[in-house]
Order: sequence, then structure tokens, then C-alpha cells
Amino acid sequence: MKIAIVEDDINMRKSLEIALGDYDEFEVKTFRNAKEALKKIDESYDLVISDINMPGMDGIEFVEKLEGRFDVIIITGNATLGRAIESIRLGVSDFLTKPFEVETLVEAIRRSQKVRSRIPKAKTNEEPSDSSIFYGNSEALQKSLHLAYKAARSDAAILLLGESGVGKELFAKTIHEHSPRREKPFVAVNMAAIPENLIESELFGFEKGAFTDAIEAKIGKFEAAHGGTLFLDEIAEMPYHLQAKLLRALQEKIIHRLGSTRGIPVDVRIVAATNADIKTKMQKQEFREDLYYRIATIPIVIPPLRERADEIIPIAERSLEDVIAKYGFTPKSFSEDAKNRMMAYNWPGNIRELIAVVERAAILSDGELITEEDLFLDARI
Repeated sequence: MKIAIVEDDINMRKSLEIALGDYDEFEVKTFRNAKEALKKIDESYDLVISDINMPGMDGIEFVEKLEGRFDVIIITGNATLGRAIESIRLGVSDFLTKPFEVETLVEAIRRSQKVRSRIPKAKTNEEPSDSSIFYGNSEALQKSLHLAYKAARSDAAILLLGESGVGKELFAKTIHEHSPRREKPFVAVNMAAIPENLIESELFGFEKGAFTDAIEAKIGKFEAAHGGTLFLDEIAEMPYHLQAKLLRALQEKIIHRLGSTRGIPVDVRIVAATNADIKTKMQKQEFREDLYYRIATIPIVIPPLRERADEIIPIAERSLEDVIAKYGFTPKSFSEDAKNRMMAYNWPGNIRELIAVVERAAILSDGELITEEDLFLDARI
């Protein structure tokens, strides 16, 4: 098994290299930082072990850049719930807090190896669907859905509020599919995933020669969504100085590509989303109040999974069916202890975490019955 260790602390890096080097089954390569690792890690690697706090590019951004091509184990000496949830969102295999025993890391590596070995290669290109958010039914969910369906019939701007992993993009797609614009494009853009210097060109497009690498013109997300719905995810992460340009485009319904003075009319329905406390951001002057009122004509709060306990088991069971079909496994089911454990767990990563836990349990479980131990929830932060 070929493992990449990405750690800026030379003592920690060398310690891990020496400790894992004692295991004949592991081939270990080390990197001083994420940028160096990105240049040299190729498909020959099976697993990446990365610190979070590193200069230049932190571990979370590094994992995003890997785009799910490798299993990842996060190690950190400064664990926070927010970091753990963000790691869960990105699908990391494990999250270990320093200091830890080498045996603990080896166990995590072997779990990852076991998961990888049980996934048939022919089917790994299929992506899991978050549509299981609606498999369950609770009063809290129905209130939010009822408001979403009513709002969908209008052209009003909608702001979806809720924790990471509750399914805000699925809500946005549902609103689009139940709107008069359903035959037109649904275009999603994540503000937090785009470098600050590229947000303007991503949204509004650019003309040939607008900047050094602009070898040909390119339309932006507004033009791509013309006639349909533009979903602005993580809207609260948009840099303050660019918010005025977005507000102007929404007010005038005209955009200007970079490098052009010609206005282009656009007709889009805006659905935005954030997991941040956007009103606190406004008080701190990190988010424009006038932009907030432009995008939040109808605010919809999506409750976290812990407030929708009636959905946990139905979502888990439907997700299990999806995993079985995806990998061609023999039928499996949850034991009563496993169900009770899922009901008692807090689910900080919400729907996304539940789906990930079910998939891993289905892969790692040996028999037809998934036990409480197969869920491996005690090891999650």
C-alpha cells in the first residue's frame, strides 16, 4: 500500500515515516506541504495522511484539491468540531487528534485498505445521491418542504439556511424542478470553492484577452443559467468587495463580462444558501445588508438531522439499499443495536454524514447484519 504523508512539522513527519516504515505492507513517501504533494502525488498512491494546519495551503483545502481521488486520513493537534464536520463533508476516512499511538493510525489505515479492497472497481465511477434526504418524513422537514414548494411557484429569491450536510443543494434543485423554470438550466456555484481572484470571471464570464490566460471568451454562470435557476451556495463566503457587483447584476439583470463594456441581459431565478450566521456577518460588516435583502425575499430554514429523528432510520435503510445496488452486495440489514446507536448519535455532519457512515458500514460488515460496531460511530468526533 503506497501512502503519502503530508506534514509540515519535520519531527512529526520523520516519526511517522520511521514508524510506518516498520510495516512491510506500507510504502511511505513524505511531503513538507500540500502544494508540494499536489505536484507529485499520482494515481499510484492508495492513501493520503495529512495535517490540517500547514503554511500556504491547509489540509481542508488540500483535501478539496484532491477531489476524492484518494482515501484521506486527517491528523491534527488542534481539533475542533467545525474542522471535523468539514472533514466529514469532504469524505475523509478518519480524523485523528494528536498525540495518538502509531497502532491507532495503523488501524485507521487498514480500515481504509479494507474499504478499498471491497469496492468493485467497475462501479467506482458511480456517485452517491443525496436524494435520500426525502426518504424519511418528519414534521420539521415537512414544514420546510411545504414552504419550499409554495416559494417555487413564484420567481422570488430564496435563501436556504442550515448546517452543513442538511441538503441545501437538494432543496434548491427541488425548488427549481417545481418552478415554471424547470425546463431551463439549473446551475450551481459554490462561493467557498472558488479562489477569490476567479469569482468575478466565474460568475460573469470574460472576453478573449481580458487577462493573461484568457485565450478565448467564456460565458459565466449567469449566462449559463439564463432562463433557469442560479444556485449560489455558501453565499456568505463571498468576498465583501465583490458583493456590490453581484448586487448590481441582480438589481439591473444585466452582467458585464470581464474585458467588455457591453451589457448582457440575463434572466435568472436566484436561490442562495449558507451555513453561516449571516446576520452576525452583517453586523460585522462582512456581508452587505442590501444584498441580504435582495437574496432573502423568502428565507427557508432547513432543520438539522438531530431535530428530524423520525427520518434517521428510513434514510439509513434507503441509503443501505442504494449502496447494496451500487456495489452488487448481497442484501444486508441493520441490527436493533445499530438502529438504536444511530438514533442516539448527534449527527454533526447531518444527512451527508449518515450516508457516508452507512456506505462504510455496508462495505466493512462481514455478514448480512450490520452491527453497532460496524457503524464505527464511537471514533467520530
